[in-house]
Amino acid sequence: MVYRPGIVNTKYSMKKIPIVLFVWFFFFCVLYSQEREPLSVETVNQSTLFGIGKAFLSDSYLSPLTYSGVSMTLMHDRIKGSPHLHGNLLIQQQFQIQTAITKNPTASASEYYGDINYHLNGYYPLLRTTNFRLFGGGGFDASLGGIYNVRNSNNPGSLKTSVNLNLATMALYNWQMITFRWQLSTPFAGMFFSPEYGHSYYEIFTLGNNKGTIHFGSFHNQLALRNYFTVDVPLNRITLRAGYLGDYYRTDVNQLTTKIVSHHFMIGLAAESINFGGRKAKRNPSIKSIYYE
Repeated sequence: MVYRPGIVNTKYSMKKIPIVLFVWFFFFCVLYSQEREPLSVETVNQSTLFGIGKAFLSDSYLSPLTYSGVSMTLMHDRIKGSPHLHGNLLIQQQFQIQTAITKNPTASASEYYGDINYHLNGYYPLLRTTNFRLFGGGGFDASLGGIYNVRNSNNPGSLKTSVNLNLATMALYNWQMITFRWQLSTPFAGMFFSPEYGHSYYEIFTLGNNKGTIHFGSFHNQLALRNYFTVDVPLNRITLRAGYLGDYYRTDVNQLTTKIVSHHFMIGLAAESINFGGRKAKRNPSIKSIYYE
């Protein structure tokens, strides 16, 4: 065969056309399937908020007076979906640290309060419209803290610890770009610590005389209510979350009454992230980790 410059071998080129078309067809099929592949991961809504407000402390083991003063709190809030109940169940975790510095009505003595608590609740949708969602559920909470009275020399402190099962509800409402949330929870059964009247902590923890200090708690001797309201406002690259947190806790046992009430104005930042730890991060080709190869 004689090669002539500028003349294309038409027969040879025609044979390559089906091959080129097949390659392009295969490429677009793979690309389309990758674009349409759903992410098998769950989104997580989490926020960290700081609160400041006022606390009221009344503990007849320490004093017959009610102490009031400034209270501060730090709370981390995390809500994510779960595969349970056909993927409709929401799981919420809240971890909170609270402190308060209070004084009696004449400002002649002070009480200090500190508490660490953890809440775990599940929410199932009860009502859903275009902009409104209502959830019902319940869960678990644990609390460890105490009150210290600087005036008392014999029994200056009072331990506050409890473990409870809760009933809870949550409502979400979207108005334009703003999201409103309201939550309410209360314990219905649990256990809490309280000494007997005149029972010293030296007897309880040193001498081992701890009889009658652990009590079954329900509505007859333990009342608590947690009221939480937030507003999410999206800005340029962050979401501002502000709200109100109100806690009411009261126990009445062994001729001793305790009442702890606090009101906080909360403010912080919220973020929506993707949770894909463990094997999901390794097996999902749609997500490339900068840490795991």
